[in-house]
Amino acid sequence: MSRNETIAGGVVHDLPIDLGAALKSHPEALVTWQDLTPLARNEWICWVLSAKKPETRAKRINWGCENLQDGKRRPCCWPGCSHRQRVTATRKSDVYSAESAE
Repeated sequence: MSRNETIAGGVVHDLPIDLGAALKSHPEALVTWQDLTPLARNEWICWVLSAKKPETRAKRINWGCENLQDGKRRPCCWPGCSHRQRVTATRKSDVYSAESAE
């Protein structure tokens, strides 16, 4: 990866500078990161951003890079990003059926 090449963020969150720097310094973690879906990247980013203390954030970034190096694709025990909208139910009018095509 060249110095000027950007690292992709998530679907809701942009990549924080400190996480991007850590990924650049862990080439194996970066390979996994680049292979993640935007939604999976978003989960990692939101997990890092949700830390309340700077030392917790730093630990999450280090732990995350170690896990990404090992090929893990999601943060462990993370319920998911609360910032993106979730589809909880499908409206009946949105469902295609053979009857509606007639």
